[in-house]
Formats: sequence, C-alpha cells, structure tokens
Amino acid sequence: MDLSSRVKLNNGVEVPYLGLGMFESKDGEEAYNAAKWALETGYRHIDTAMIYGNEDSVGKAIKDSGIPRNEIFVTTKLWNEDMRQGKQLTAIDESLARLGLDYVDLYLIHWPVRNVYVESWKKMEEIYKSGKAKAVGISNFNIHHIEDIMAVSDLVPAVNQCECSPELTQVELADYCAKKGILFEPWAPLGKAETLKRPEIIAMAGKYGKTPAQVVLRWGLQRGFINIPKSSNKSRIQENAGIFDFELDNADYQALFTLDSGKRYGPDPETWEGCL
Repeated sequence: MDLSSRVKLNNGVEVPYLGLGMFESKDGEEAYNAAKWALETGYRHIDTAMIYGNEDSVGKAIKDSGIPRNEIFVTTKLWNEDMRQGKQLTAIDESLARLGLDYVDLYLIHWPVRNVYVESWKKMEEIYKSGKAKAVGISNFNIHHIEDIMAVSDLVPAVNQCECSPELTQVELADYCAKKGILFEPWAPLGKAETLKRPEIIAMAGKYGKTPAQVVLRWGLQRGFINIPKSSNKSRIQENAGIFDFELDNADYQALFTLDSGKRYGPDPETWEGCL
C-alpha cells in the first residue's frame, strides 16, 4: 500500500485512501499552493466545499498540475443554505464552474439540515444520474439521519464524512456505515494540536520512528478509513503522506481507542444551529 492506493466505493468508483482537506485554506495563493504541493507530493485526492470558498483555487491547481483529470479524485459539498433555498441542482453547476471541471468524483450533502436533508438526497440521486458526480454521499450524518434517507431512496450513500479522531472514535457510527456499504471518512482525523500532545501518542511516535500525526493517520488507515487531514503547510502535507511504510501493532492500535472522551472540535449535527 502507498500514496496511490485506492479503495472501491459501493458503486465501483475508486478513491485514494489519503487526501488533502482544504478546510480553512484561504482562496488564492494559500489554497492554490496547498493543492499544488499535495499533487506534487503524489496525492491524488483533494477535498473541498462550496462554503470553504476556495474551489476556484483548487480547480486552478488541478489544471496547472498537468495531471490527467481521471487520475485526481475531487470532492466538494452541497451547502446548507443552498438546500434551504431549493438550489441543490444549481449548486452543483456553480461548484463545477468554480472548479473548472465537468464533474466531481464525489459530491456530499455537507450537513443533515433539518426538514431538507431527505429531499436533498432525492436531488442527489438526480445529480448522480446526470454524471455531474461520479459518486454521491453525505457528511456529518448520524445513524438516524442515514435511516431517514434510506427509507425514501434505493441509492446508498457512497461515503459518510464525519468528525472522527482518537478523542471521538465514532465506533458505533463507523460500524453501522460498514454494514450498509458506506465508506467512512474522518474529517479532523488529527483532532487538534492538543490531541497530538497526548503522551500515549508521543510514545508511539517514538516507538515507530514517526510523528504523532503519522501515528494517528495510520490508525485511521488500519480502521479501513480514508483520511483527509487539512493543512496549508508544505512540510506537513508531505509528512502526512508518510503513513504507508509502517503498521501499528495490535496493542497500540487498540490503545488509541481508549483515548475516546467524546470530544468534538467541530459542530455536533444534533445541536448545531446551522442544522436546525
């Protein structure tokens, strides 16, 4: 397994196990360089969203890379307000225009916005059938949200992208997704800086000759997840790719689950006002 390794989604589309998350990368030089450095390092998976405001820069970096389009996996997301306004079918066109692409590889409902996420999933079916997204999925959906959309649709989401780290292991949700054939994709897989300062993680890093971030990303990889750590720092982007040449032993793998405190660094989809 290496940086080019991919896993099949439930519709046969293949996604690289490691990608670059573009959250908080400012549009312009910062976002452009982050995507450019990732592609130069060998990443072939870039995750952005309309609300991140950097789709233009991501698209430019992809175009300027000279890498064939079919080798790069691009994710973007349907924003909450576009769902509330009934703009699901035009939002994808607007994202594609900003990205300068004919299609995205994965299009996600960004949050399960109350009263509109079920109807939005029906619109995602149309987007999928149109070919504007090679796969469609969800983000920040809990089990009951998934059951709601599965009750009205035969289309199973390809991916569920949720906050997940050693401090929020999401075992029940991830196991549920696995049983349904939905690939689990952590965002904020490294938690915050405080997470990587945990003595248990630092000790493991020393044992394997790796950084704390590499240890945590490797843990996610061994769980069968795809990971999209965010960074605008060239050295960190390169460092995060160094997770394919070692393996956590079972004791260390299991030990990371014991760090779960239910700690969230992002919004809770059950209580965040942006979903209500």
